Amino acid sequence: MFELTEDHEEFRGLVREFAEGEIAPHVARWDQDSHFPEELVPQMGELGLFGLNAPEEFGGAGTEHGGFTYTCLAIEELGRIDQSIGITLSAGVGLGINPILSFGTQEQKEAYLPDLLAGRALAGFGLTEPDAGSDAGASRTRATLEDGQWVVDGSKAFITNSGTSITSVVTVTAKTGETADGRPEISAIMIPAGTDGFVVEPAYRKLGWHISDTHGLTFEGCRVPEDNLLGERGQGFRQFLKTLDDGRVAISALAVGCAQRMLEECTAYSQERQAFGRPIAVNQGVSFQISDLAVMVEAARLLTYKAAWLKDEQEAGRRGVAEVKQAAAIAKLYSTEAAVSATRIATQVFGGNGFMEEYPVARFYRDAKILEIGEGTSEVQRMVIARGLGLPAR
Repeated sequence: MFELTEDHEEFRGLVREFAEGEIAPHVARWDQDSHFPEELVPQMGELGLFGLNAPEEFGGAGTEHGGFTYTCLAIEELGRIDQSIGITLSAGVGLGINPILSFGTQEQKEAYLPDLLAGRALAGFGLTEPDAGSDAGASRTRATLEDGQWVVDGSKAFITNSGTSITSVVTVTAKTGETADGRPEISAIMIPAGTDGFVVEPAYRKLGWHISDTHGLTFEGCRVPEDNLLGERGQGFRQFLKTLDDGRVAISALAVGCAQRMLEECTAYSQERQAFGRPIAVNQGVSFQISDLAVMVEAARLLTYKAAWLKDEQEAGRRGVAEVKQAAAIAKLYSTEAAVSATRIATQVFGGNGFMEEYPVARFYRDAKILEIGEGTSEVQRMVIARGLGLPAR
């Protein structure tokens, strides 16, 4: 079975030091201003955070050391300080880099991966649409092949890392025809930033993740070379399902960071806050809630790192896809719902102060809810788990 090693914990400490030194002092202001700190991205690149599971030939750390677990550790530690910064790394690796790494040609990898792995650039992945989220097969974005070019028309919604000045490319799913049995043929196409007809809509006003870069995208007669097809034509559905499996474990790690921070905040505050002449931690109504929170953190972390270990084992050829898919869904479901509960508990423990932006629990409370939605809703995770059990869930 899995166990985090001394090297893992040493790496955790390195990322924690970076997060506490370079992010924590500024995060309240960034959140208030909805400011995306692009300068952090190359700093994260210098630490190697974008290339932990990528080949050395493109500037990564290599693929022989269980890099996915290291990536999850980095996401957890960044998310412990701020969820927006954590999702910047998670989406940058899982949705930006991994599709190119997994399905790209040698030429595509050479064109984009060195800058992405070094943190000199970011990439996005356009799957969700205004009318097609969990039902990705209902995509209305279309791509038609004309004179050696893909002509893309449609729109995407809620796309992370898609509108920064260092965004280099967004991979989008689009209907490119129909299969023999009449179903939509979905393909993945890479669209470089700045391409004519590629419009980045104004940034969203969001409940949480204020620091994260999130935009809607519109494609109006957007032309890219035929060679910008990522992987095989008609395999876009399979590609994004694999991408989401990996991403669910990463989101689970982000949720663990959130829950861990709430445990720390509650433990400290309950011993400092006085009521009726004694710390509120004396009251079972408070201490029992914090005890429940400690159990949730422990369980979420174990599920997350089991799933990450299985993913590394799969990459080494020792585990199957179905086992990883099931573990990813279980980890994502439990950890994200635990994180939402953790922020609710923390806000209650803090009382009126928990409702004030002066205290970080308010920001984490706002940030947590999206964890149950992005990379597949809780309902979708339950459906995946049920199907993994052999149940005919729909």
